[in-house]
Amino acid sequence: MSKPAPVIMSATLAADEALEARRLAGEQVLSLAGGEIGLPVAPGLAEQLGRAAGRNAYGPVAGSPELRAAAAGYWGRRGLATDPGLVVAGPGSKALLFALLLAIGGDVVVPVPSWVSYTAQAELAGARPIPVPTPVGEGGVPDPAALFEAVTRARATGLNPRIVIVTLPDNPTGTMAATGTVRRLARLARELDLVLVSDEIYGDLVFDPAHQPVSPAVFAPERTVITTGLSKNLALGGWRTGVARLPEGPSGRLLHTRLVNIASQLWSSAAAPVQAAAAYAFEEPEEIVAHVAASRRLHELVVRAAAESFNAVGAELAPVRATCYLYPDFEPLREHLARAHGVRGGDELAALLAQRYGVGVVAGTAFGEGPGALRIRAATSRLYGGTDAERTAALAAGDPLGLPWIRASLDRIGEVLADLAG
Repeated sequence: MSKPAPVIMSATLAADEALEARRLAGEQVLSLAGGEIGLPVAPGLAEQLGRAAGRNAYGPVAGSPELRAAAAGYWGRRGLATDPGLVVAGPGSKALLFALLLAIGGDVVVPVPSWVSYTAQAELAGARPIPVPTPVGEGGVPDPAALFEAVTRARATGLNPRIVIVTLPDNPTGTMAATGTVRRLARLARELDLVLVSDEIYGDLVFDPAHQPVSPAVFAPERTVITTGLSKNLALGGWRTGVARLPEGPSGRLLHTRLVNIASQLWSSAAAPVQAAAAYAFEEPEEIVAHVAASRRLHELVVRAAAESFNAVGAELAPVRATCYLYPDFEPLREHLARAHGVRGGDELAALLAQRYGVGVVAGTAFGEGPGALRIRAATSRLYGGTDAERTAALAAGDPLGLPWIRASLDRIGEVLADLAG
């Protein structure tokens, strides 16, 4: 009997659970580990979910016609005309990404650094993950030159790279790939016959809406799949809803058939009441647009305030252009960290921050970095308040940085980093 694929707990979820256990034990902790967006549900969405509570039938495997049409309209307003018949809904974009790996097949190129589950999902699907570094300051997209070399080398050794996963904007770095980089990637995907799976779940959280990242679907529409969901822009992680946009043409329709068949075996259909609320969200009525805009503004103010503390102690940090993530590199502090704290890598740094200071972060190793890299990811999305009342106030505040609970968290980050740096 063959051995089962190795399965490890998601690093972000594991860090969250460990920190929550300490909080319940009465310890003072500060959660910067998980990507949970700590904001309330938009009132209109809650109403839509309640109205649909009686929908208890399975429904179409690919998703309700209303949700698929709404998602097609969402992409259409962003310059990507979409056939609702090539949209597939699932219980979160995370599940859709895994099903897509199964449906496309072959080995998987993953950017380094990249979201913790890409590599794990590739291994669970029986594929070989092929790590390729990203250009400096352009997270989420493998460097095209390095990609060509990696794919050529992999095929020469008997591997079968078929998929390249990209993230626009990026988790964990909060940065975005330049249009020219995406164009070169798309051209290379055609040359090497690769399928691009573009995770664009953070697309609505770009701080400057006039400078959105360009999807590879613009340059290689016939070989690009896009996934997105509502867990980040509308803080609906617990509702588990996502959608995938498949390419036009024979290959896209074949992929649609395979994906729907896999979905029928994995989840049958996404939760019907959640689909009804998601259709409302993807139609983008005024309330939803305003809610997302307020969330985006709050993320920008808080994450940039936190970035100042990392910059102040000398950590290297690319300017954050989207999301609520920071990915500082403590390489300039290497000698001090080794001498004063015995820290020589990201795992040790994350452990020190958690154990000595009660600050939860995720080491760069979880995102594909080597053990010696002194990088960590910090997420500021849990700093908006401990109650719905506080979180609602943060969303509406003219100066959220002046709210006492946010100010206290930001001050604590500054204090911890100052002590760490000596």
